[in-house]
Amino acid sequence: MSAPPATAHVEFRGVSKSYGETVQAVRELDLEIRRGEFLTLLGPSGSGKTTALMMLAGFEAPSAGEIFIDSRRIDRVPANKRGIGMVFQNYALFPHMTVAENLAFPLEVRGLAKAEIERRVKSVLDMVQLPGLGSRRPDQLSGGQQQRIAVARALIFEPKLVLMDEPLGALDKQLREQMQFEIKDIHARLGVTFVYVTHDQTEALTMSDRIAVFNAGRVQQLSTPNELYERPRTSFVASFIGENNRMPGLVEAVASNGELSVALAEGGGTLRAVAPEGRFAPGASVMLSVRPERIVLVTDGVVAPANEMPATIVQSVYVGDHIRLVARAAGGRSFIVKLANTPSLPALPPGAAIRLGWRSQDCLALDP
Repeated sequence: MSAPPATAHVEFRGVSKSYGETVQAVRELDLEIRRGEFLTLLGPSGSGKTTALMMLAGFEAPSAGEIFIDSRRIDRVPANKRGIGMVFQNYALFPHMTVAENLAFPLEVRGLAKAEIERRVKSVLDMVQLPGLGSRRPDQLSGGQQQRIAVARALIFEPKLVLMDEPLGALDKQLREQMQFEIKDIHARLGVTFVYVTHDQTEALTMSDRIAVFNAGRVQQLSTPNELYERPRTSFVASFIGENNRMPGLVEAVASNGELSVALAEGGGTLRAVAPEGRFAPGASVMLSVRPERIVLVTDGVVAPANEMPATIVQSVYVGDHIRLVARAAGGRSFIVKLANTPSLPALPPGAAIRLGWRSQDCLALDP
């Protein structure tokens, strides 16, 4: 088989990974990773994202298919010959070595001169904002500092491809958020290709140029963070990325502009929706999806959006920048609503009757 075009830094072609006869971790994966991009493999546990990364790293062998880096097939090349930087969740630092010795080790293995090693050690310590810590041992560093050293070690031999497997999973929330921006900043400054594995949706949305959402060994959608959130193509992606209100229904009619009229189950009325992927014919079963922040309160004297539904507040929670409501509509259907916390927002106690509204373009008709 011919090599892929040089514009692709990494390409998976028909890659599968099976364990025995019953477990298929990755199924016929076709995935192109662009040079210099930050691509995140996102999905729940057991979805295949880590297995795909391990095959790229060389720690797992594909059961079928081919993997290319820079037009060179590498799925039969040993891991230490692939020239890939790797960062793990557990840092994988040598406890008996100082920070400088940990960083120097990959360069010593490659036979670099002592002066060049010292220059690079100083350079990467500056890059991760830890100058002067070269003489410390890993157990003298905080978790965040150890993770920065792990990143520095992956970058010190100047690889063109860096893989990260849940690198922030062991950090607390505040430090994890700080490290997200620091890693993204390092990527922007270096311009190398990063492939990042996580199950954290916010992490993926914050850091990535594109996100590949995995489920059951397959990529469900490969898109930019904005497109993935605003226009999910499947019910799985819509439910996995952020919160959404889901409503099953049947398509009654399709307008000339592609807008659908959907009759909700259990006598919930008819809503207007759009279908991001393809067209649904009348009679088709669909799952409607509406993000909580896209729902507004409809008040008298204001033009109502395309969809409107009476409801009763069950719970009202103050979250600082927004108010989170749980409301119950006809047929016992529950809605989550996020309203911006503004001075004009009325009191919203439990038991209050309200009218919820949302635009047809914010109501997505997806596979059921």
